[in-house]
Amino acid sequence: MFTYSTKGTCSRQILFDVDAENKMHNVRFIGGCGGNLQGIARLVEGKNIDEIEALLAGIRCRNNTSCPDQLSKAITEYKLSKAQE
Repeated sequence: MFTYSTKGTCSRQILFDVDAENKMHNVRFIGGCGGNLQGIARLVEGKNIDEIEALLAGIRCRNNTSCPDQLSKAITEYKLSKAQE
């Protein structure tokens, strides 16, 4: 499970798995607006991480970011970590 510490949002962390086909699974947000974040987690379940990253990047709430934007940044960090392995 990959863990990302968010910046500028009510949620503090995002946890998720990525399978061999680059599909996202088991997304969990720690902190934040429970109902909205459960909705995001369900909507991205089983979707390709590249599509999710592009779709959610740049969504703004407060502090010039949002939980969806932070999920896109988490995917970017995940991909960078895999490239370094």
